[in-house]
Amino acid sequence: MAYTTIKKPSDYFNTVLYTGNGSTQSITGVGFQPDMLWGKNRSSVTNHELTDVVRGINQRLKPNDTDADQTNTNTFTSFDSDGFSLGTDADVNASGANHVVWSWKANGTGVSNTVGDINSTVSVNTTSGFSIVQWTGNGTAGSTVGHGLGSEMKFMILKDYSLSRSWLTYHHSLGNQSGINFNESGVAGTGNNAYWNSTSPTSNVFSTGVYSNENNSNYICYCFSEVKGFSKFGSYIGNGSTDGTFCFTGFKPAFIIVKRTDSTGSWLLMDNKRDTFNVCDAELLANDSFQETLATNLDILSNGFKLRTTGGEKNSSGGSYIYMAFAEEPLVGDNPATAR
Repeated sequence: MAYTTIKKPSDYFNTVLYTGNGSTQSITGVGFQPDMLWGKNRSSVTNHELTDVVRGINQRLKPNDTDADQTNTNTFTSFDSDGFSLGTDADVNASGANHVVWSWKANGTGVSNTVGDINSTVSVNTTSGFSIVQWTGNGTAGSTVGHGLGSEMKFMILKDYSLSRSWLTYHHSLGNQSGINFNESGVAGTGNNAYWNSTSPTSNVFSTGVYSNENNSNYICYCFSEVKGFSKFGSYIGNGSTDGTFCFTGFKPAFIIVKRTDSTGSWLLMDNKRDTFNVCDAELLANDSFQETLATNLDILSNGFKLRTTGGEKNSSGGSYIYMAFAEEPLVGDNPATAR
């Protein structure tokens, strides 16, 4: 069996950097027409901005905040064949500012999925293990929702976009009784059936809890399964050394998020475009509006990443951490990774 079905990871995930002009502009070089965009002004204290093809290009959510879905025609304005277009909003296009956008490919505006107890709208790319799922809550904990991946879901980020609510995160390493808020720095919570009804996702559905299925609330969920050589959703224990813990992913990472789960710590964002050589130190926080800062974090390697700090948010001795990573290049195959 081939190591990966994806010879070119940038056909499904990519990072682009650009300079804002304060007016309107189109950004190219993504390599595909994206279905989810997540952007941040690196130069200023501004909100993250996230949009997807299922809710619509003018609908904005802020991963660092609890705000409900808002309509704004001046942030992202269109999904284009090789990128996206922008309006004048400073969060995505401030004049002279450095910006980053992370893009994922799903499969268009979505289709009806009737597999679960609750009908959902799903835009799914089974090749890359990514789906965008939308549904309306029925208020019954334990109700299932179809995600369309066709393989076990390992990670998801969920938002009640009708109301001011925290972003809920499921990570398989934490188990089906735990949840952790994406917009906060807190520890993982164990709510028994409150998060996922103490039920692990299957290859077709995930289970909702009290927190993830309020009656008549509208939900959006970004779901991921692992694809060998392309994506990895793992965990590690810190060693408190600058010769830090090594995490094997099976590919050279293009994008990494790390979060401590047994103590407070931010969701740390790193990628191969803002950091082109080791050590990676251009740091953004998914749960905060801070501008980009420099902090020693990790080395990106041909087969994973290695921590290079003793910092408690990344590599405290005995600390528990989760991560998500997407590939720049697979380790082996037709397009094997090379070291930096």
